[in-house]
Amino acid sequence: MKAAVSTDKGLDVRDIPQPKPKPNEVLVKVRAASLNRADLNAARGAGAHGAMGNVVGLDWSGEVAEVGSEVKGGFKPGDHVMCAGSGGYAEYAVADWGRVTPKPANLSFENAATLPVAVATMHDALITNAKMKPGDSVLIQGASSGVGLMALEIAKLMGARLVIGTSTNADRRAKLKDFGADLAIDTSNPSWPDEVLKATDGKGVNVIIDQVSGSVANGNMKCAAILGRIVNVGRLGGGKAEFDFDLHAGRRIQYFGVTHRTRTVDELREETRVMWADLKSAIDSGKLHLPIDKTYPLDEAVAAQAQMKANKHFGKIVLIP
Repeated sequence: MKAAVSTDKGLDVRDIPQPKPKPNEVLVKVRAASLNRADLNAARGAGAHGAMGNVVGLDWSGEVAEVGSEVKGGFKPGDHVMCAGSGGYAEYAVADWGRVTPKPANLSFENAATLPVAVATMHDALITNAKMKPGDSVLIQGASSGVGLMALEIAKLMGARLVIGTSTNADRRAKLKDFGADLAIDTSNPSWPDEVLKATDGKGVNVIIDQVSGSVANGNMKCAAILGRIVNVGRLGGGKAEFDFDLHAGRRIQYFGVTHRTRTVDELREETRVMWADLKSAIDSGKLHLPIDKTYPLDEAVAAQAQMKANKHFGKIVLIP
């Protein structure tokens, strides 16, 4: 089969053997695969799914081709599904059954491929870790990314009273309200924490989902409410920074770190299960959706990653095998 694999020079599209499903896995004929920021490091053999020579790609959609003997969930050949795992930049990919969900009939394969990582990651951050409740105020750092837009939508769907999104790009900021943001702010403005405090009558936000970290870490704590919860999802603004321990202690902030890299198979299955229990109807009805910036054929996976690296896209970039 054709696949895009990691090399020391980046992605290389080549012919490799088709994977065989283990007893716990579902083999899927890939119809569309979506790009994620983690794929850029994986293309050079770095990151959790980027061992040299591995097929890159964290989520995809397609048709079930074969089902392992221990697979649960009633999946059978011909079913249309959405998957999370590794190896999506290919004509065929395997996923653990616990990270496979049915594709809604009203969703195209392209649109379905944009969802698995985004909905699981942000439901896990907002609901499982931050324990967001109806009536909470929420700040999403890096809200114009695919997963950031999904965080805005989930927060609004689950009853957040005030949803604030950030982006340093004016054009993208203007679009955030279409995805649930009540207020969009520019974190390149040093006074941005004051804007958040003003919007919350000085109380601060209850929940912060942070995909930026480094450059905004202390600002987050400044505009967090007493007993606020901050979830560190990504580090686009730097993996290291000064940390104001007085702010952290004074506001009695709960600070969570999340990643998929250190989770067991059972933990990943549970993440998918609770997400699907909460969000299935919203996904089926199209309430949760992501825009597609551009699609590329699998042969042009290198160009697709270049588009992501240039950081000029809004929404998701999708590969079509």
